[in-house]
Amino acid sequence: MLNLNSPLSPEIWLNDLFASKAVQQGGVIRRKARDVERFVGMELFLREIHRRGFQVAENAGQIVIFCNRAPVRWLSGPVPLS
Repeated sequence: MLNLNSPLSPEIWLNDLFASKAVQQGGVIRRKARDVERFVGMELFLREIHRRGFQVAENAGQIVIFCNRAPVRWLSGPVPLS
């Protein structure tokens, strides 16, 4: 749900997000999922992620954006039952 009372348009919010130093250096950034929904909307956000060739993960209400095109390799998985 977009916040119609926000002083920032979705485009300005996305521009600010992707202008950060971490993005420029190919790093990782994190935002609350509710903020992404509130200020941009998930559909527009995911389109921009795809356009840039980035990857994104969500866990416990946090969005983690990998701001490069390198593959993501998960180092942990389910704990085996003994």
